[in-house]
Order: sequence, then structure tokens, then C-alpha cells
Amino acid sequence: MDRIVLVGASAAGLTAADALRRDGFTGSLTMVGEELWAPYDRPPLSKQVLAGTWEPERTVLRQEADLGRLKLDLRLGCRATGLDPAARTVTLADGDRLPYDGLLLATGLRPRRLPFGHDLAGVHVLRTLDDALTLRAQWGSGPRVVVIGAGFLGSEIAATARGLGLDVALVDPEPAPLARQVGTWVGGLVADLHRDHGVRLHMGRGVTELTGACGRVTAVVLDDGTRLPADVVVVAIGSVPAVDWLADSGLSLGDGVRCDSHCRAAPGVYAAGDVANWPDPATGGRVRLEQRMNATDQARAAARNLLADPGGSEPYAPIPFGWTDQYDAKIQFHGRCPADAQVECVDGDPRSRAFVALYRLRGRVVGALGWNSARALRAYRGHIGRQEQGPEEAEVSEG
Repeated sequence: MDRIVLVGASAAGLTAADALRRDGFTGSLTMVGEELWAPYDRPPLSKQVLAGTWEPERTVLRQEADLGRLKLDLRLGCRATGLDPAARTVTLADGDRLPYDGLLLATGLRPRRLPFGHDLAGVHVLRTLDDALTLRAQWGSGPRVVVIGAGFLGSEIAATARGLGLDVALVDPEPAPLARQVGTWVGGLVADLHRDHGVRLHMGRGVTELTGACGRVTAVVLDDGTRLPADVVVVAIGSVPAVDWLADSGLSLGDGVRCDSHCRAAPGVYAAGDVANWPDPATGGRVRLEQRMNATDQARAAARNLLADPGGSEPYAPIPFGWTDQYDAKIQFHGRCPADAQVECVDGDPRSRAFVALYRLRGRVVGALGWNSARALRAYRGHIGRQEQGPEEAEVSEG
């Protein structure tokens, strides 16, 4: 194998480049990135960058000299527009065609948008560093902010804006923030956290309209008729895998690039990070993880398997790990925290906002979550996968 192309100048793409060189690949290594920025870290965008405590340079994952040691042909500001697996070529927006012997896809996500309102000034999404800087520039005037979507990203944006003293409303059709990600019990504690800091919550409500005047947003209208005055609206209603450019490639697409358990999507083609969809041995279904640690762990596995292609590769079967930082709360989790799981507090006290909870489905531990309890949480990681019957008399025990 002499030529490898990495599509996606992301954390996953850069980790794959590191892994390939470390594992002895000495051939041509080309990285294609749609943005003009060198690979950077995304989690700080909704927190430190948006708050203005970090400048863009601090998010960069490798300094220029370190990138140079990887001997990358780095194509930044260049979008991939097509893939021909039979000819083993990637087509770029400038018409160039990159031949490859091995290809790794790490294109990540694109933010979902509302079917209306995005033509109004003051309406934002947050996915890229440029998005964060554009939104940050709005904070100086002390605007009224409405965040639509109370998942990890929307909740973090609301916390950051409120930390700057802005007037903030948070809207979501679910009954509590993070309800889809960690269930309604922990979600209820997150709701209390935001209320304690002065965020106005509108849970169980959808958005029907964004109104504007002179081309700028003025209000968010909810499905119960409530009008929330707004100078800035941030739409954080989830993301979709960036696979549009692969529509004619013949790859199996469906909630991402569908891979086998070795991250292989086609002969010589592998995927990693937010865009990869692969069989999950824990559930018997398929999974796609939008988590920072998965991006790097899967990229290492995919790079190793790409070099071993077509034989000698290893299945990728991680225990997921994720986190969110909001105000003074660090919420971390191992495994999965489905909304329909039985939740039991096994360490600490939720009333003091320092505890560990286990998530069980049919008596099997599927996840462990810690709230300001990083050290205690580590002790419960080994419980994931065990058959451990929790209390039957109540869904939640508070210790």
C-alpha cells in the first residue's frame, strides 16, 4: 500500500494519520479538509471558545511543526465531492482526482436546520470554529438568546451564554434537557441546574416560527403560542452524518457510512468517528457515536485495520465514554444511558450534585454516569455488561 487518502481534517482524521505513521506507513498520505483551519478540537467550541476564554489557536490539535513531521499533503479549504471505489479515486471540488490504495473517511457531521428562519440575521448553528467565532461576536451587545434544542450542545451553549450574564431561554420538545441522552431523571437534575442559574426553560414545547423585522430575527414562536423575544437564536437540534458527497459512490449509507465490525465500508475503504455506523455487539444492532473519545479510539482501530487489509484486522467494540461540562457540573458516562433504562444511584447523593448512577436494561448494567464524581465513576466502569438486578420497587434510588 503506497497511497492513503484521509477525507476529513478532524480529530479522527488526524489521529488516523498519527496511527498510520506510528504503525510504519511510509507512503504518500493526503488529508482533505473542507475548512481552512488545521485540525482542531470541537468540544471547547460551545464552552471556552464561545465564552471568549480561549482563542482559536488554543483548539488546534497539532502545531505546524508537528504536522510537518507527519509528512502530510494537507489539502485545506478543499471539499471532497465524489468517490469511485472501483477506480479508487476521490474527486475534489476543484476537479482534482486523488488516487488511493487505502481510504479513510472521517468527515463528521453537519448541523440539522429548521425548515424556516435560517435566512434571518441572528439565527445561528454551531458546528465549526468559524460558527463559534461568529456567534461569540454577537455576545457583546448583551442580547436576548433563545437556544432551540436541549441536548449536549444546546445545553452547553445555554450554560455558556448564561455564564456571560445573558438573558437565556432553552426550548426542547422533550420533558427535560438531555432526556434523549441520559434519561429524564438525570435530565430533571440538569433542568434544576439551569433554573438555578437563571435560564428560562420551555420543555415539552416545539417551535413553529421564527419572526423577524428588517431581515433580523425578533422572536421564537412556540407551539402553545408563546413568543420568546430574541436577538440571537441558536439552533442545536442535532446533526446528520456528512455523507452527501458519497451518494453516487455505491457505499452503503444510512445514518452514516455503514461499516462492518472492523470499520470497513468497502475494499480499501474504512470510516471512523461521527460518520461511521457499525455493528454493536452489546445490543445486536448498529451504532454511530457522536463522542470525542470515540473519534480517536475508532480512528486508531480503523487505521490499524486499513494497514492490515484485507486480513488480520480486529473488531472494534468499545465501551463508549462521553461527557458534558455545564456551569460547575461535569457529567461523565461510560457505556449507554438509554431513556428507558432503570436508573439507580449507587454512590454519593444527587441532592449534593455529586453522585454515580448505574443504568440497567433487563437487569444488565448498560451504563454508568457520574456527576462531579470522576474518581468514583471509574470504579463502576467494570460493571458494564454485568447481569445485576437493581431495585424493583422504584425506577430511581437516591442512595
